[in-house]
Amino acid sequence: MPAMENIAGNLFFIGLMGAGKTTLGKQIAQQLGREFYDSDYEICCRTGVSIPTIFELEGEQGFRDREAAVIDELSSRSNIILATGGGAVIREQNRLHLQNRGTVIYLHAKPEILLNRTRHDTNRPLLQVENPLAKLQELYNTRDRLYRDTAHIIIESNRYNCHKTIEHILKTLQQRT
Repeated sequence: MPAMENIAGNLFFIGLMGAGKTTLGKQIAQQLGREFYDSDYEICCRTGVSIPTIFELEGEQGFRDREAAVIDELSSRSNIILATGGGAVIREQNRLHLQNRGTVIYLHAKPEILLNRTRHDTNRPLLQVENPLAKLQELYNTRDRLYRDTAHIIIESNRYNCHKTIEHILKTLQQRT
């Protein structure tokens, strides 16, 4: 395991839904002794309703407005770990805040893998469609370039188990210092 005291600054996880941003982010935060935040969870806590409810009442635009405010606020903090929602990179201001305020880690996984991880999760409004794999492929096709352009580090999140992926992330971060 790398010497973790040399890993400084904010770490921001981006990627499609099901890539492991929250799961890996929480565990890395624990290992580094940092505060962990999930932008989707923060939005739910602040509004008192679920993401599907926000989508239903305010539409995707209303949700994205809330997401931008939360990302701006949280990314301004120091030495945190933040898992963003899959669509956070859609807005340029979010991409710029993340890039300029910490190290951005893109957890990359193919849509077929993501479908296996998310198929029973009803809290993902964009996947409540007739063909969720086609929707994931569409999201991947439109967002992969944004993720790659925003990220400082790209990690294949389907190559190893969770423990090995965390080791790989920490080792990669250590090599950057």
